[in-house]
Amino acid sequence: MRADRLVSLVLLLRQRGRLTATELATELEVSTRTVLRDIEALSAAGVPVYAERGRHGGFALLPGFRTELTGVNNDEALALLIAGSRRGAQAFGLGSALSSAMLKVVDALPDNHRTTAADVAERLLIDPATDLLSRPAVDDEVPGDIAAAIRRAVFAGHKLRIHYAAVGQAPSWRTVDPIGIVMVRDHGYLLATRSGADRTYRLSRVLAAEELPEPAQRPDRVDLDRAWQERSARFRTGGDQLAVLVRIRPARREELVRTALAVHSEEPDHEWLRLAVTFQDSRHAEWALWQLGIDAEALAPSSLRASLRDRAIAVATRYAPTPVPEPDDRDAGWWR
Repeated sequence: MRADRLVSLVLLLRQRGRLTATELATELEVSTRTVLRDIEALSAAGVPVYAERGRHGGFALLPGFRTELTGVNNDEALALLIAGSRRGAQAFGLGSALSSAMLKVVDALPDNHRTTAADVAERLLIDPATDLLSRPAVDDEVPGDIAAAIRRAVFAGHKLRIHYAAVGQAPSWRTVDPIGIVMVRDHGYLLATRSGADRTYRLSRVLAAEELPEPAQRPDRVDLDRAWQERSARFRTGGDQLAVLVRIRPARREELVRTALAVHSEEPDHEWLRLAVTFQDSRHAEWALWQLGIDAEALAPSSLRASLRDRAIAVATRYAPTPVPEPDDRDAGWWR
């Protein structure tokens, strides 16, 4: 870890010039005392880092100190920088490693490529934290130690012990045979088997994880894409799911599709669209269609139409105009 930090320190000074110990500590997520020790270690190793005293002082490298990476063109560098903007690395516990790698790639480019790639990357934003309506993007927050333990077990082919909080159940420990990790719209999932049965675990619901020394019982090779598609299909057709026929304005179609579990058919209906979709259950369907207001209409089943009508009546009743009290001759000054 220290070797990686020393390299990152050098690259920060290469790319940003003079930086104070406090600024370096913030970037590297360590204490200023650690930064000062690292500076001493770099100097002892022959890296030309020097300190400038005074109000605007800090640490800097002698001009010209760098390494070269050949064979990387401008588009390849840009692709790496764009990949580095994805939030998925956080769910895999690789956020800090990705940041360090991006520093190394940018620093190693020739001057003309480095400047061009960095300038272009500043004009591209992938997966911002909010959309145009300031709605925050919902992604999985997975602690680094948990993500690292899961990642190690998956890569090493070892059994994994997790403390898992399933929906509606008390957290419990279970031992699984991990197969792979899947990222879907910034949500991470662990594909595994337990006692030979397929299991899928949401990474954000794993409260603790421990890699075990025993080898996992799993095939040497796996088609992760196919495994995910099969499990997704089973998920969409199981449980108390509800099939719904919806009439919706085209401008709101994407919101409905993102919320539904599956879309089975779609056809135009004059200036509207008619879709057959599946929701997890009746509560899920009611919530999703309520968000769309008068831009969507549930045509079937009748039970869903009834629940939406009852909710609308309740809201209308709550916001009905409050009657103004009539003046009372016995209290002519009530309005004063």
